[in-house]
Amino acid sequence: MTDTPTTDARSGAATLNAHKLVDAVRFDARGLVACIAQQHDTGEVLMMAWMNREAVEETLATGRVCYYSRSRQGLWRKGETSGQIQKLVELRLDCDGDTLLALVEQHGVACHTGRRNCFFRAMRDGELATIAEPLMDPEALYGSHQGHSHDGHSHG
Repeated sequence: MTDTPTTDARSGAATLNAHKLVDAVRFDARGLVACIAQQHDTGEVLMMAWMNREAVEETLATGRVCYYSRSRQGLWRKGETSGQIQKLVELRLDCDGDTLLALVEQHGVACHTGRRNCFFRAMRDGELATIAEPLMDPEALYGSHQGHSHDGHSHG
């Protein structure tokens, strides 16, 4: 993104406003900020992932959520391999400037395990219990090599 004026006043204003949000983010020492994805109309918390400055800028510019993959050390465009995309409705910044909340329209499942969201385990009766079953087969989403790691998420 640049501060270069555009011929469309609305897109120019949007670009300047996007810069205001990005400039207000307090990225950590690694240049990352936590981002929570929430279904915009139901309030369901879908997942948490990381963004760097470039991912935030791309998300704001395209309206399609883009994260930063710590394991691959690069941008991770949600849904690029699985088709389970997140369309941005609104991007919010918390009071400390160190966490983003992406209100999204989730298409398909959000979790690489094939579940609607990543928060499918809970303490129940003193045990860690699975409280939601997969809605899709992860193999169908990602093929035989899921391409995910323990940075928290698949990269599709």
